[in-house]
Amino acid sequence: MTNSPDVLWQAIRDEVTASAASEPMLASFLHMTVLRHKSFDDVLAFHLSSKLASQTMDARALMELINDALHADPQIAISARADIQAVRDRDPACKAYSTPLLYFKGYQAIQCYRVANWLWREGREALALHLQNRISEVFAVDIHPAANIGKGILLDHGTGFVVGETVVIDDDVSILQEVTLGGTGKETGDRHPKIRSGVLIGAGAKILGNIEIGAGAKVGAGSVVLEPVPSHVTVVGVPARIVGVCEQTQPAQAMDHRILKED
Repeated sequence: MTNSPDVLWQAIRDEVTASAASEPMLASFLHMTVLRHKSFDDVLAFHLSSKLASQTMDARALMELINDALHADPQIAISARADIQAVRDRDPACKAYSTPLLYFKGYQAIQCYRVANWLWREGREALALHLQNRISEVFAVDIHPAANIGKGILLDHGTGFVVGETVVIDDDVSILQEVTLGGTGKETGDRHPKIRSGVLIGAGAKILGNIEIGAGAKVGAGSVVLEPVPSHVTVVGVPARIVGVCEQTQPAQAMDHRILKED
């Protein structure tokens, strides 16, 4: 077992300590949410449970459930950390590691999905669907718990993000608000998109059907994608068409949503 320091957790504590000192009105919130806890996992469980709590399921029961998930599947916390790093690296509005954890609902919704996905994989489908419904109510993000989402995900803003049951999103993908990864009708079985690593999906894009968006592709804002997209190309329009080759090998990292002639 490694004894190396937890650099991310220490950075979050340092940022929150400074925030509590500079903004006394937030001091109580920041102490309860972060500073009284001993680890990143503890903060994640406490903060997500307080967001999801309702009259029918209290925060304490939810915190125990999330802690159970984090203990049973360490990949959840590994992915949550990678998602924080993705937001910090790619979103110019994010100036601190603590910001997505505390304030960005796109980040928070993805981490809640990860708990629901664990429940689904454990055969606890009714509770997973209950969490899906609650996540939708709280964050306006609707992700089926059976979907398969990797790590290093930036869900910017998040509002209106919809993900179907058989969606696959690989690592290191960036997605803007009002994106739908859905089906084309009443198909059954494997019927939803597969998003490969490095893809950038612009605001309002709709990707429908069991189609693959190849690694390093860029989908322009407002596009409707009904056909597979090769790797490292830009598609735009309704229906979407290829308009060029991406300048960047990883558009998700560059976060450049412009559709340039030289693409």
